[in-house]
Amino acid sequence: MSLPEIFEVQAGHCDRLGSPFTARILRRAAALLPEGGEVAMRIRNWQGDASGSGDSVPLRLAGGLHALVLSGQDAALAALYPPAPAPDDARLTGAIRAAFARHPAHLLHWLDSPPQTNEAGRSAALLPAGMWLSARFGLPLGLLELGTSAGLNLYWDQLALAIGEARFGPEAPALTLRPRWSGDLPEAATVRVASRAGTDINPLDTTKAEDALRLLSYVWPDQPDRLARMRTMLEVARATPPRISRADAADWLETALAAPVPGVVTTVFHTIAWQYFPAATKARAEAAIRAAGRRARAEAPLAWLSMEADGGGDGAALRLRLWPGDFSLDLGRADFHGRWIDWKAPGASA
Repeated sequence: MSLPEIFEVQAGHCDRLGSPFTARILRRAAALLPEGGEVAMRIRNWQGDASGSGDSVPLRLAGGLHALVLSGQDAALAALYPPAPAPDDARLTGAIRAAFARHPAHLLHWLDSPPQTNEAGRSAALLPAGMWLSARFGLPLGLLELGTSAGLNLYWDQLALAIGEARFGPEAPALTLRPRWSGDLPEAATVRVASRAGTDINPLDTTKAEDALRLLSYVWPDQPDRLARMRTMLEVARATPPRISRADAADWLETALAAPVPGVVTTVFHTIAWQYFPAATKARAEAAIRAAGRRARAEAPLAWLSMEADGGGDGAALRLRLWPGDFSLDLGRADFHGRWIDWKAPGASA
């Protein structure tokens, strides 16, 4: 695809995911790329796949612009962002053009790294899977997250899930998630977490102002509920910092899964992260999980839970694999930001 097509495809995704303002930002920014300047040249000369299935360059740029607003570095741009009234295209284009000219170092820095949304809304899909694992095995879970970013989805057991009048999760949750739910109700069970750890090639530290800004910047500015949720989860992580390693996912997994852990359901999971791993990393990570699966025992089971885009329909596929036995379960689908869940209860034979 050409760059204009890449920006337009991502703008369409933003429209469908409930962020028309971000869609406008991307369309106005794309129109400026032929004009030149450091930021435009960096994007035009991008080495690699700039699309949403690759390096996600449009979202990197959108995040950089939002960071200028959140940090107070560009008052003129901030005056046009929500909750301000929607500006016309000419004013928005002018403000983005000026931001390109005034803040090239900032925007080039934001373009250096892939988006890290670390969307805690995805925990709306992780909690029912965790409850099912807890009910099936009657054991605490040992959580191992790949592509963990700042580790905000390592705390899904501390969140509650509200589905109509039904409620699942702890009595005093840090946050209650209320996705649009279809399909079966989840199986209610108390989740105990024995340990939680994650890895990321570029982990973020919630106690650092720049890292917190990066996380907030990738939340779309016309979605205030997501911004509020992010701020809440930043406080949760600051209160009990997660154990996160800066490492390649495969390197880390090969060590983390070297031996079964009796009395624990070792649970490897990832949400909208697998696509960003190099092919060699994905191959080695899967090999490490399969090898650990062969070593799994009834008293030391292994689970592999994923929420990833598969091109098979709206949102992401929810899949679970279990060892011993190597069972593959389809748990349904979920919106990328957890706005809706279409849940399939695992079969009794699993």
